[in-house]
Amino acid sequence: MVHYQRYNQLKKGGDEEAGTLVFVWTNPGYYRRRRPKLFSILLLSLLSCSFILAPHFSSSSALSHLYSFGVQNEGLTGDMDVNAPLCSSISNGTICCDRSHFRSDICFMKGDVRTHSPFSSVVLYSSKNSYGFINYVSSMVDDGEEEEDDELQHEKIKPYTRKWETSVMDTINELDLISKRGNLGVHHPCDVIHNVPAVIFSTGGYTGNVYHEFNDGIMPLYITSQHFNKKVVFVILEYHNWWVLKYGDILSHLSDYPTIDFSGDNRTHCFTEAIVGLRIHDELTVDSSLMKSNKSIVDFRNLLDRAYRPRITSLIQDEEREAQEKIISLRPTSASALDIGKKVQYQARRPKLVILSRNGSRAITNENILVKAAEEIGFQVHVLKPQRTTELAKIYRALNSSDVMIGVHGAAMTHFLFMKPGSVFIQVIPLGTDWAAEAYYGEPARKFGLKYIGYKITPRESSLFDDYDKDDPVLRNPSSLTKKGWEYTKKIYLEGQTVKLDLRRFQKRLVRAYDHITRTHRQTRLQSQ
Repeated sequence: MVHYQRYNQLKKGGDEEAGTLVFVWTNPGYYRRRRPKLFSILLLSLLSCSFILAPHFSSSSALSHLYSFGVQNEGLTGDMDVNAPLCSSISNGTICCDRSHFRSDICFMKGDVRTHSPFSSVVLYSSKNSYGFINYVSSMVDDGEEEEDDELQHEKIKPYTRKWETSVMDTINELDLISKRGNLGVHHPCDVIHNVPAVIFSTGGYTGNVYHEFNDGIMPLYITSQHFNKKVVFVILEYHNWWVLKYGDILSHLSDYPTIDFSGDNRTHCFTEAIVGLRIHDELTVDSSLMKSNKSIVDFRNLLDRAYRPRITSLIQDEEREAQEKIISLRPTSASALDIGKKVQYQARRPKLVILSRNGSRAITNENILVKAAEEIGFQVHVLKPQRTTELAKIYRALNSSDVMIGVHGAAMTHFLFMKPGSVFIQVIPLGTDWAAEAYYGEPARKFGLKYIGYKITPRESSLFDDYDKDDPVLRNPSSLTKKGWEYTKKIYLEGQTVKLDLRRFQKRLVRAYDHITRTHRQTRLQSQ
């Protein structure tokens, strides 16, 4: 699922890549002509002389203005916010790329932006650059042919949020972002004109794993696009119909427009603004301090609630209709009907506990006994076995109405995002998964507002206890194996073990969860009186 160790080292070491801020007007290497004309040479010579003589009869303000666009901005003063994100404000006709984050690159294009999918490129036709007069002269003598040397700037980007992980980034399609002189746009006419911005990103990489779908895709998409208030078009590389269908409820609450398959749609789509790539804050979270409108993870959860509420309402109505038909089919005095009513009323008052069940690796082999133990404590227990094809609205409904969720470390733990803040999340942590369990789910769950309880199993609770000697490092010192790399973690600890809970130990966590929920419910009732 995730390359734990490599990311762990990067996270501890901080951002090891130098930050880069690039503006469209700061790259003379991209502006050159193969066939200079005499007229151009004369005017360029005149322009050069003017630059030489300029300091003798002009103030230093122009020079200061030029320096203000440099990459090195030491000693910035005035109204500029040094804490603002790179590229937070760019002028029309420019490209700016923020490569300062080790998780992802993101580029901004403003002006006449046009897609060119056959060449995996997005082109900005600019009417201005740092050589504005030179550009004007060149356009006067241009013979109408478009050349590679007509590029003002050329950036490359892979719009996926795992920049630090080379192995997966090697599978992501690369885009060329090119700035050209505005008069060359006649060679590249628009087929579809949009009056809203575009956000361009990839659904390749680890898409297919629910953790990565949310962490690498959906949440960064929310962070990057929510401020457009749905007035934005999503342009997707490595487009998957199933992904668009699976997350359609969420996408429809982020954009009012159909998604565009970048590679499958060869038409030229034209925009006045484009963001290429997505911003990501941390594992499964939204950092309000980095959001323009102070949006937080709670706001993201509220969006999920709005997205799935209509479908959940429809499901409830269908069930009520079926239940009503069943009651009508029974005699009014039927004891079974009365018993059913009493049972439903009784269970509705009990705290609801959902067990996310697994098959195969990391399954709880004594799950049936766990269910009985939880019921004896006082929980109403629901066992949920989500599959790849399970409708997300149904999973959301089950967890949003629950008080406690139990699951073994794995991608399905991402569904804690479907719970209400204040609920309890118990994560069973198999051998060899301590760091990942905390980094990917434990810490994010706390930020989300859940009561998080981590349950680290003992060697005797792991099936590995039957496969290795009790003094083997696999059991005694799992970190010595996981340090050797992802393949060891995956083969031994993620794919090679199941869990048999020591219910006398685990029961203490169940009691803690029950006490927390009943106390919370009691406080809520008192506040409502």
